[in-house]
Amino acid sequence: MDGDMLNITARQDLMRIIFDTLNVVVEEARLDFNEHDLDVRVVDPSHVAMIKMTIQSAAFETWDVDEKSLGLELGKMRDLLSLGNSGDLIELQHDESEGRIHINMGKIDRVVRPLDHSTVQPPNVPELDLPASVTLSGDDLSRALRAARQVGDLVNISLSDSGLEINVIGGDTDSVNVTYSKDEVHELKCDGPVRSQYSLTYLLPLSKLMSVIDRVTLRFGDNFPLKVEYEFADGAGEVVYFLAPRIEGDL
Repeated sequence: MDGDMLNITARQDLMRIIFDTLNVVVEEARLDFNEHDLDVRVVDPSHVAMIKMTIQSAAFETWDVDEKSLGLELGKMRDLLSLGNSGDLIELQHDESEGRIHINMGKIDRVVRPLDHSTVQPPNVPELDLPASVTLSGDDLSRALRAARQVGDLVNISLSDSGLEINVIGGDTDSVNVTYSKDEVHELKCDGPVRSQYSLTYLLPLSKLMSVIDRVTLRFGDNFPLKVEYEFADGAGEVVYFLAPRIEGDL
């Protein structure tokens, strides 16, 4: 195999999840196609948020792939996908010799030129030993974060053996507090109370996508990065999201 061809087909709803998720932190991404999966790692320009996503070939309708990397503008893909319905099939082909990507969705044929993927370097994923974790429904987490946003942009996330607490204090009077007891979450692990603060500017777009996810795991510690993990596409897709903490006193 000379690594020249790429020909995959996927349902529109799978493609939307992939590109909507990546678009939470970047405008363009390098997609690394391997024999058995698609691997994407992106970091936002300010290096505050990072996503590592892996989608196994089983999630796709067809998968005829030689190992290769493609750089794509996410906005172009999202614009095209917005014209389709969840069951529509999207066919994506790339021929190295022609240097263009052909995308077909029903009656629509779209041709795009890939980005020079050598300029889009995937970040290294940090190895973090995070002391506490909680697993809850994506809908519960999404609702808590949306409530927090009504008061301010910096959210405090606290975990103790009694449960998870998400709160924001805005000014002198406004506040919101959302609590899920240990009995209201799927799993909770912590040796002692931990608390950290994060920016909702980054969390909120992701939380909208998490609202349909059964189980989302948060891992963090006192003023540690937040690590968010969940699966989609019946377990064939995995998202790992990292968000740097807002250390109190930071501007």
